[in-house]
Amino acid sequence: MRATDDLTEREVEWGTTMRGHKLDGVELAHADTHVAVEPGPALERAVREQIEDESMRAGATRSHGAGDRDVEEAPDRTRTCFERDRDRILHATAFRRLAGKTQVFVFPDDHQRTRLTHALEVAQVARSVSRALGLNVPLTEAIALGHDCGHGPGGHSSEDALSPYLDGGFDHAVWGADVTLRPLNLCAETLDGIRNHSWSRPASSTPEAEVVSWADRIAYVCHDFEDAANSGVVRTDELPDEVLDFCGASRRTQLAGFIASMLDATERTGRIGMTPEGATALAAFRSFNYQQIYLRAESREQARRVVAVLQALVEHLTADPTRLPPRLITDDSDAGVRHAAVAWVAGMTDRYAMHAAQEWLGFSHDALPRGIDVE
Repeated sequence: MRATDDLTEREVEWGTTMRGHKLDGVELAHADTHVAVEPGPALERAVREQIEDESMRAGATRSHGAGDRDVEEAPDRTRTCFERDRDRILHATAFRRLAGKTQVFVFPDDHQRTRLTHALEVAQVARSVSRALGLNVPLTEAIALGHDCGHGPGGHSSEDALSPYLDGGFDHAVWGADVTLRPLNLCAETLDGIRNHSWSRPASSTPEAEVVSWADRIAYVCHDFEDAANSGVVRTDELPDEVLDFCGASRRTQLAGFIASMLDATERTGRIGMTPEGATALAAFRSFNYQQIYLRAESREQARRVVAVLQALVEHLTADPTRLPPRLITDDSDAGVRHAAVAWVAGMTDRYAMHAAQEWLGFSHDALPRGIDVE
């Protein structure tokens, strides 16, 4: 314990806030607080569910009690079942680890997106659409925040790396719902939206999940381009005319244009989609990014290195299961050990995986994806 006379002025000031300020039988955060609300009971969950039911349009997903979960739970006093799902995902280790996982640029610099910031931007787009359409916003947020929790290190390259070790391959959407987030005991609707958010998957069962599928594409197309443009990989004047004519060259106008297109299409038809003009621009935008960003020579070389590292780690752990955390091994069969090895590697951040490749397997720095500062 440090002597008090050795403390800085700020440390002394900070230490005085161990307790709040007493007033009217409660403790307040600020001595000069003057705000107050009418005293009364908190809104119970059942009351909030009724308000929710009355405020949402037909077809939106309603919250009921504790929700449809694999393991039955008592309902929360004030939160709806989907609010609980959203909160559980926000506090989950898998969600926090997204801060250390690749979006486009492996080991991004201070201003480039990670999987975590991507998830937050998807949630913002999806929430804007969902609220305007009278859908269940907490369910939308839960799906959006959890949709990429199954991603391995190194972005989509991890799917190529890990697929050979699992029957049916490795799909980050399915893995996220059925493996990574399974311990959270989420509602069936939340898991369905996460499992099927990718356009290559079957359609989800709720309109909120359909909103997230569109929001995911809108968000990553816009912010991946912005990151690439800021890094000098592409120029804004290279964007296809369909994009520039529809929504311009800035992320702000692009997001606004695509969101408005979704709202217009859904208001007119009741289907969660986009107007033909918006869909044409979004498709052209994604095609441009695909060719000029995701498939450029440097990206393909980075992907090759990621695959080499991750597969070497899985092979190493499969050959020496003693390195694996016992909690991951559900059975000691060859398939069980491979599954555990994939689970551990898939959960790693970029930095942890590259450190492990160096320390366990002797990978040289030159063999790692560029941008990893692990020397």
